[in-house]
Amino acid sequence: MKTLLKKMMVALLALGIGQAAWADDVPNLKQIVQKAEAGEEDAQVALGSMYFKGVGVRQSDQEAVRWYRKAAEQGQAEAQYNLAVMYTEGRGVRQDYVEAVRWYRKAADQGYAEAQNNLGAMYKDGKGIRQDDNQAVQWFRKAVEQGVDAAQYNLGLMYYEGRGVRQDYKQAVQWYRKAAEQGYKDAQNDLGVMYKDGKGVRKDYVQAVKWYRKAAEQGNAEAQYNLGVMYIEGQGVRQDDAQAVQWFRRAVEQGDANAQYNLGVMYAKGRGVRQDYVQTLQLWHKAARHGVAEAQSGLGWMYYTGRGVRQNSVIAKEWYKKACDNGLQDGCNDYRQLDNEGH
Repeated sequence: MKTLLKKMMVALLALGIGQAAWADDVPNLKQIVQKAEAGEEDAQVALGSMYFKGVGVRQSDQEAVRWYRKAAEQGQAEAQYNLAVMYTEGRGVRQDYVEAVRWYRKAADQGYAEAQNNLGAMYKDGKGIRQDDNQAVQWFRKAVEQGVDAAQYNLGLMYYEGRGVRQDYKQAVQWYRKAAEQGYKDAQNDLGVMYKDGKGVRKDYVQAVKWYRKAAEQGNAEAQYNLGVMYIEGQGVRQDDAQAVQWFRRAVEQGDANAQYNLGVMYAKGRGVRQDYVQTLQLWHKAARHGVAEAQSGLGWMYYTGRGVRQNSVIAKEWYKKACDNGLQDGCNDYRQLDNEGH
């Protein structure tokens, strides 16, 4: 068995709902309702946000959409953005990326920074519009000019992947850093990855740990996993299996498949925890369902050797086959061995 050291970088849309400053002012609810019903657009978007959050009124996505739409149709940029978010997420309305793009564009054309970022993300992913990396970069840059941390991160991703721009790890690091310094946890994690791998910056495990920790403490599961790996390897920190287990466990609680596999390894080897094959079996089943080939192969080993479960060569062979089909050579080798043995 080996410890899985895979690291992933994942782009995430920032799809937070905006709200007028007075939306939390419950004592003014009657006044807000009166103004909204009279057609005052700022009151309409405020009332929509109150329904969205359930502040002063019973929470209702449908009512939030109704009031956002009234303000949006009057040209209120924040309402246009919020309505687009509702269409993107399918809240209070049937999910419709085309409608989302339409409303993002209206808000973006008025200079609404979050809408510019999200419109860029829709272009990047080809949701509701033809995929176009150049347009994505254009809109990310507009949002970046207004200091939007998610856009800084997304622009960094475009440089990292060489999409819509020439691939440039130094530029990726620059934009990740800007977002990370604003506290954007995904950027903090990915900046840690850049330091760990020495891409666009001199390899520095201490800096990698620093940024992983910042993201991990904000609840980023991938960073929690990555920090656990650093403790296993003793890179940038003193080697500490107990700390590795702690961080893997926190990532597992969020459903991180790689952490499920690695925590299972720790239980199998008795590193940082008492050896417990039953725990390993449970964790590897979870990781295997997410397609982690090493976990599938590990389950084959457990069923073949009868560790944590009744010995069953037929089931072992099935798991080795899954791992093999998933591209793991060790799984292929073990599958062929069982096949040659007549299992």
